[in-house]
Amino acid sequence: MPRGIPSLTENQKSEIIKRVTDKGERVPDLAREYNVVPKIIYNLLRNKANQHQAVIELVKLKRENEALVKIIGSLVAESRLGKKKK
Repeated sequence: MPRGIPSLTENQKSEIIKRVTDKGERVPDLAREYNVVPKIIYNLLRNKANQHQAVIELVKLKRENEALVKIIGSLVAESRLGKKKK
């Protein structure tokens, strides 16, 4: 990070995100308070939203995977039963 630009600690980042999302505080006000440009806070919020979206997608993929494993398992079982009857 270039000199003269303050960086935020992880605690500060999570506090800012909570204050914006839970309490509805304005980004420009928080940027002034933490001595950063508003773009940094908007990037934090965007990254948080992307992480949330990724978690939702992962859960969806896990469910789909479990359903496919069940379908394949039943098809394999039916196939084996069909071969034994012949």
